[in-house]
Amino acid sequence: MENAIIKKNSRRIITIPNILSFLRICLIPMIVWLYIDKKEYFLTGFFVMLSGLTDIIDGYVARTFNMTSELGKVLDPIADKATQGGVILLLIIDFPLLIIPLVIGIIKEVFMAITGYLIIQKCNVVLGAQWYGKAATVVLTITLILHLLWHNINPILSAILIVFSSASILLALVLYANRNFGYLLKK
Repeated sequence: MENAIIKKNSRRIITIPNILSFLRICLIPMIVWLYIDKKEYFLTGFFVMLSGLTDIIDGYVARTFNMTSELGKVLDPIADKATQGGVILLLIIDFPLLIIPLVIGIIKEVFMAITGYLIIQKCNVVLGAQWYGKAATVVLTITLILHLLWHNINPILSAILIVFSSASILLALVLYANRNFGYLLKK
């Protein structure tokens, strides 16, 4: 009976977590406008933090109240990556080293899309995010927020944060590769 409820809930589209993920996507134009047009770096940082908070809340609600869904497994990472990518692109002009986590992140996401598609086709399952992917997201988000809130950040501290973020994304890529290839080879 419980498995039937979980399966039914996984097909739902309108859930609180999915609404929060959609809200995060809708915040992106506001973030871009505040940064480029208004040059309100602190306020931009506030909206990026708000986006991160809704990410935490949507994950908590999804797990605690059994509101995970197949759509949420796709929408949540799209919201994360679109926000991160958008903010990196905004900051890259002032902080060119951010090209490193951007490139590694793009490689990781292309890999995840290809192997995720293959896993769906072969195994009929959508794999969710793991702790290491979430940790890389947190590290990158903190790095980006610090660069927004402290726009004249010390260049050495900036470089350290960017290298640490890049390393966390690379580690997540390696661990996801291990998981996804292992999954594909077992089935």
